[in-house]
Amino acid sequence: MRCNHCTDAPCVEICPVEALYFRPDGIVDFDNRRCIGCKSCMQACPYDALYIDPANHTAAKCNYCAHRIDIGLEPACVNVCPEHAIISGDMNDPDTEIAQLLAREQVSVRKAAKGTVPNLYYIDGDEASLNPMATEKGGDYFWSAQTRGVGHYAKFTEKLAFSEGDLVQAAMEKNGQHTTAGQVAQNGAAKSIDILMGKTQRVYDAPDKGVLWGWEVSAYVLTKAIAAGAFLLPAIALLTGLAEVSYQTWMTGLVLGLVFLLATGLLLVKDLDRPDRFLNVLLRPQWRSWLVRGGYSITIFGGILALLAVAGWFGWSQVTIIGGIIGIIMAVIVAVYTAFLFAQARGRDFWQSPSLALHMLIHSFMAGGAALAIAGLWLDNGIDWPAYLRNLLLIALSFNLLTLLVELSITHPTEEAKRTVHSILKGRYRNLFWGGAVVLGNLLPLAFLFVGAADPTMLALTGVLILAGIYATEHIWVEAPQRIPLS
Repeated sequence: MRCNHCTDAPCVEICPVEALYFRPDGIVDFDNRRCIGCKSCMQACPYDALYIDPANHTAAKCNYCAHRIDIGLEPACVNVCPEHAIISGDMNDPDTEIAQLLAREQVSVRKAAKGTVPNLYYIDGDEASLNPMATEKGGDYFWSAQTRGVGHYAKFTEKLAFSEGDLVQAAMEKNGQHTTAGQVAQNGAAKSIDILMGKTQRVYDAPDKGVLWGWEVSAYVLTKAIAAGAFLLPAIALLTGLAEVSYQTWMTGLVLGLVFLLATGLLLVKDLDRPDRFLNVLLRPQWRSWLVRGGYSITIFGGILALLAVAGWFGWSQVTIIGGIIGIIMAVIVAVYTAFLFAQARGRDFWQSPSLALHMLIHSFMAGGAALAIAGLWLDNGIDWPAYLRNLLLIALSFNLLTLLVELSITHPTEEAKRTVHSILKGRYRNLFWGGAVVLGNLLPLAFLFVGAADPTMLALTGVLILAGIYATEHIWVEAPQRIPLS
């Protein structure tokens, strides 16, 4: 896919290590020596222009042949095109061919609503070819099968025995119907060709890159929620006096926070295609990226938890109070920063929801409460701690159901977001959502909390169900938007 070299390029904004950057001439260039393979740029680009290079496991894209531009040549695609169908040049210079074409021709851009200000224009562009929502994405096409994708997702590409002659013959059989290549499709592999009346079909497609952020990201959102919540609950109770916090409970919250922060870091590193470069996030940061801000937030939060653990061991009460206040602030930041990272991934419309930060904050209270409820089977808690935990979980679960209702029932502005919601409620993810996220993760825990009151065993069982429900929800929220094609 050709890069649009956007004036407001979301790939540059989200890249945590400045591997993507603007050149003075406006070209969005790429330095693969810095790339850590986090795939954030691929999620941010609305035009599907980036991919993982299987040779060096870093992102790659069209860079307008910057090396040719530097020595006065045109991009290779312009040079090789036999029909002069691709025109390059300085759009701000009125004497250039491209500036004159833009002045007199009817032109369009892809996904103007994204606000990226793309610099790739199409003269009399065909909407069905430019808008991926205009046609259904499949695996088998007229000349090939693209079920396995390329780059990060590549295994092999299987060719089918259909020729251009088949295409022309099928088009001519429609008794004068004007049919272009983009309106003809193969109806199943090795089956007869059928041109469907009144419906645009794909005959050629950009290969599928698959799910870029998989189970590691879903798991790290859960472990991060446990780390933040396991500290937030006892810290709030301690500083407000809402419940008695025993020494064991306080230290357990700190230990859980540290352990699950470590797990979060390991999962983040595992998801990188270049894990050997993970320190670039901290040592070569690009501060606009929420991946960098989140990395530093996790580091600072971990340091505060370690300090509080030392203060608790030695009985430094003043350090505990001051550190507890700062820790609560950092815990909230750690809980919600991923929502802002997802919002920077402008290629995925469903992640642009304004309620996503609240969704993740509520999950932190639920996850922390669930982890402490399970640990409570072996702890000497304060007298009123089980009741505090039960009431807080009741409130968090109720707000979580309300947040889910709002996120999925409000009117979504784009077709991509609407299709994601449909896949959650009625499509591919419906069983996991209704059975795992709603019933197992919310309704059953609510019922157990009402029936079992503050019984430690019932609280622990409720905690297990809540954690399973959170993972199911996060798995859906992470994966479902990635099933919507960008090109």
